[in-house]
Amino acid sequence: MTALAVRSGGTGPLAGTGTLLRFALRRDRLMIPVWIAVNALMVLSMPGTLEGLYGTPAERAGLLRQVETNSSLRAMVGPVFGDSLGALTAWRAGVYAGALAAVLSLLVVVRHTRDEEESGRQELVASGMVGRRASLTAALLAAAVANGTLALLLTAGLAGQGVTGALALGAGIAGVGLVFATTAAIVAQLTQSARLARGLTAAVLGAAFVLRAAGDSATDDGSSLLTWLSPLGWLENLRAYAGERWWVLALPAAAVLLQGTVAYVLAGRRDLGMSFLPTRPGPATGRLGSAGALAWRLQRGAVLGWGTGFLLAGVVYGGLTEDAADLVGDNPDARRIFERMGGHSGLTDAFLASMIGMLGLVAALYIVASVLRLHGEETSARAEPVLANAVGRLRWAAGHLVIAFGGAALIMLLAGLGFAVGHGRQTRPVLVACLAQLPAVWVIGGVAVLLHGVLPRAAMAAWGIAGAVLLLGWVGPALDVPQAVLDVSPFGHLPKLPGGELRWGPLAVLTALAVALVTAGLAGLRRRDLST
Repeated sequence: MTALAVRSGGTGPLAGTGTLLRFALRRDRLMIPVWIAVNALMVLSMPGTLEGLYGTPAERAGLLRQVETNSSLRAMVGPVFGDSLGALTAWRAGVYAGALAAVLSLLVVVRHTRDEEESGRQELVASGMVGRRASLTAALLAAAVANGTLALLLTAGLAGQGVTGALALGAGIAGVGLVFATTAAIVAQLTQSARLARGLTAAVLGAAFVLRAAGDSATDDGSSLLTWLSPLGWLENLRAYAGERWWVLALPAAAVLLQGTVAYVLAGRRDLGMSFLPTRPGPATGRLGSAGALAWRLQRGAVLGWGTGFLLAGVVYGGLTEDAADLVGDNPDARRIFERMGGHSGLTDAFLASMIGMLGLVAALYIVASVLRLHGEETSARAEPVLANAVGRLRWAAGHLVIAFGGAALIMLLAGLGFAVGHGRQTRPVLVACLAQLPAVWVIGGVAVLLHGVLPRAAMAAWGIAGAVLLLGWVGPALDVPQAVLDVSPFGHLPKLPGGELRWGPLAVLTALAVALVTAGLAGLRRRDLST
């Protein structure tokens, strides 16, 4: 890496940026395309899905009235500003596409800034002819390439619904991604830990979603001050396909410029590897006297954050259950999609089952992130001091895996409690339905353990597998994907609960498969050399 930096030439603050950018894109040649593909396919599948669900003007008018009068639905998705397929696509997918773009941006920026410093690789790069701000610039440019590619795909794919609206939606989603890229750049200067940098930036994104949801639940036209305080609210108020407000794009542009300037100023005022908020040292004994206690200390923030999010999501989705019949109405296509996702035991149970299934798919992302904490500890050389003591590899790994697999059970349990609170009844059935998602979630976690233990260089491919499962579960039923394809995902074999029959056979098989994957992964970890 140092040789690459030296060959870049130059001694200015941005010297070597081009080389570092190419290296960053090469390192992320799997992660960035997968995230872009998942995001783009989610958005581009919407027009066809919505045309099948609301094909007549009367059905679309009924949907608009439902959104105007249902504050819970607006909090979840946002207000709708038009009845065209393009406007409905922007309404249904815009907020979530913007959030996914933000997540990708923060992952890319933190990985190529604070992660590099924490692992010591940035020190090697800086020893060559590399400018002081080259790494930060390359990270932001990598995020810009990812968001620009996504914007181009969305514009081209939605051009059939109207070029102007497609351009506005693509630019708005990319703008949200770049806002959080520069947010992550600032946080990376403030913190000394990549894990904390990702967590704090994700917390900012969560706050932005909550502000937008609160504002949209209060008004039906996006005019609330709370909505305007959120970058996701800016995306809504751009109003793609509904009389575009192009001036709204000035808000993310100004935020990117301001935050980028702050990040560059901070980067120039600290030493390499240092931060403005130094990590507080913890005790080496007592509560941190074991590998499991250390794993909990490292991952407790993530567990609590995911648990809170799942609890709130359960409350929101549970509150929408009684309105599911009004939302679907007499639309046979909408009913068919809910029944394919949630079973044939009645619309209310089908809606509950489909929403619980969606949270189960999202829980797969949690377990992958938690398992790959092992990979991060290993590659950053923090695992070596732990293993140098009387701690074996299996014991060290077990501490993190208990948090990963047990944490998945905890967040699904909290989601079930949220559904019970929001729905106001069916406490036991929804709890059982949420916990029934765990075998499939654990299989995805087992795949991550296997990759880390046997093929550590390909461990990040677990994100791609989780993303593909997420896309298949969200979009597959609406696109009439054959059941044989849906069954590729472990979630395709789960019973449709509540309402359906609780079949223990598939749950037992999936659990046994998860155990086998974890066992094989731990066997590989025990036999191979540690990577750095």
